[in-house]
Amino acid sequence: MLKVGDQLPQFEALNQDGETVKSQDFLGKKLVVFFYPKANTPGCTAEACNLNDNISQLAKEGFQILGVSADAVKAQKKFHEKFGFQYPLIADESREVCEKFGVWQLKKFMGREFMGIVRTTFIFDESGICIRVIEKVKTKEAANQILEN
Repeated sequence: MLKVGDQLPQFEALNQDGETVKSQDFLGKKLVVFFYPKANTPGCTAEACNLNDNISQLAKEGFQILGVSADAVKAQKKFHEKFGFQYPLIADESREVCEKFGVWQLKKFMGREFMGIVRTTFIFDESGICIRVIEKVKTKEAANQILEN
C-alpha cells in the first residue's frame, strides 16, 4: 500500500460521465483520494455524503476530492446523480488505480475470503507527495478525519 512520502501514482481513468481523469491534472493542488468498496452501499454512501456535506470546508483548506471504486461508469453516474456529489468518482473497473495505490487486497467478511477494495483515504500535497494515509476510515466522520492534523 502507498505510504507517507510516496509520489502520487500516474493514472488515467474514466469518471462518472465517461470523461478521462488524469492524476497529473491534480498536481499543484492538495488532493484527497478516497477508495470505497462499492457505490450505493450503506458505508460507502455515508462516507461519500459526509465528504460532500463538508465540501466547502474541505475546499476552504484547499483540498480537491476524488472518489474511486471498481464500479462501472454507469453505477458511478447513478451514485453521483442520486446524491449530487460535487466531486468526481472514478470507475476503476480494471482495478488499475486500486492496484497502484495498493488497496486491492484480500479481505475477510462473514467467514469468507475474497479480493476487494480496502476502504482507505490518501492525502497528497501540492507536489503530489503523500502526506497522510487514513486506514481506519470512519465513514460518518470522513471529512473530520481529513481535516485533523
